[in-house]
Amino acid sequence: MNKSPEVPQPSKELLQRAADVRIASIALGQTTDGQRRTALNSMADALNAWSKEIVSANLEDLDRAADEGLARALLSRLKLDENKLMEAIDGMRKVALLSDPLGIRQMNRELDKDLILERRTVPLGVLGVIFEARPDAVMQIAALAIRSGNGAILKGGSEASNTNKTIMKALKEGLSDSEVNPHSLALLTTRQESLALLRLDGLVDLIIPRGSNELVRFIQDNTRIPVLGHADGICHLYVDSAADLAQALRIAIDSKTQYPAACNAIETLLLHKDIASSFLNSAIPLFEQAGVALLGDEMSCTFGIKDVAKEEDWATEYLDLKLSVRVVSGLETALEHIRRYGSRHTEAIVTSDEKVAERFLSAVDSSGVYHNCSTRFADGFRYGFGAEVGISTQTLPPRGPVGLEGLVTYRYFLRGRGHVVSDFASGKSKFSHQDRPL
Repeated sequence: MNKSPEVPQPSKELLQRAADVRIASIALGQTTDGQRRTALNSMADALNAWSKEIVSANLEDLDRAADEGLARALLSRLKLDENKLMEAIDGMRKVALLSDPLGIRQMNRELDKDLILERRTVPLGVLGVIFEARPDAVMQIAALAIRSGNGAILKGGSEASNTNKTIMKALKEGLSDSEVNPHSLALLTTRQESLALLRLDGLVDLIIPRGSNELVRFIQDNTRIPVLGHADGICHLYVDSAADLAQALRIAIDSKTQYPAACNAIETLLLHKDIASSFLNSAIPLFEQAGVALLGDEMSCTFGIKDVAKEEDWATEYLDLKLSVRVVSGLETALEHIRRYGSRHTEAIVTSDEKVAERFLSAVDSSGVYHNCSTRFADGFRYGFGAEVGISTQTLPPRGPVGLEGLVTYRYFLRGRGHVVSDFASGKSKFSHQDRPL
């Protein structure tokens, strides 16, 4: 989305498709746990049956994207080989096994005799999800949407168009063999439709963008629909003076190189001045061997880093084999750096000093704050959510990886026997406000 394009009014066709999803979502929200579990397994079966077609479609997308000069990080996200597809299918079956997020009673309160207030979880309604490159997102989002009783309108990037269309055909075929209406899912295919989706307030309840900083900020600025997501993934790893350096090195390598195109990979490494020289003496050869380009501040360059980091590097999400390194005087300087340049995604500290660790964990206001482990654990699947629709860095919930629990809201149910407020206003009746067992 270049240079703030004008957001068009939705066409009649788009309005009708969105209305179809809306109607289907109402019925979906009233299905049983078993019906939604069966639907997910049916979708997984269909994906398995369509696996050759899906992989073939992805190869076409990869070839075209490579010819068009798509960035290496996006090519990595675009790739959907058989192994990755099977993992996604397995993930869908695991989502089916998760506890039902709907109908959970959160409050059971007697306001007066025979006047009972309940609060129970219910679906959000219809999700509008706009994402770039990653076709596996179609499967993850579809699984989480159906399991949580929500309809979903999806728009993937044009670079994955063949893959996304083939996956959606398989998913709808799977739903047609279940008791869930296939209209619960819809795939948009044009740029005009993705822009017009932002105007579907009243039909879409939540927009979830997954993609570049530019994409997310454009969506946030051009819709009245609530937006859940994050614009940047500038993650930090701070190696303290009390760190086990061998452990710190292993964590740093994993946090940067295990999958550098991910938003939870570190972009900045902060080193305590007392261990910086020793750490970099071992780290530089290993990072270079892994193909990582290191950019350092003045102090770290005296310890062997060749290229100098510029001011903008501290605020850059590389999504590639590139890492900025800064030597700091201590914990407070590291915290100050993170507050200034961080994006509230995920930060980690390596230290054997429990007091320092607790100070870091309590002072860093990010959706994920880790001690002695890789930032790459910031993921819905690794958290046991089965999958995620995205990661939210906002301070209001849901925050961090958003799975089933982040896709439900709640509703108040009040049951009485002819109760009227005037009886309480006159003093004839009095509120008891007694909580009952959930």
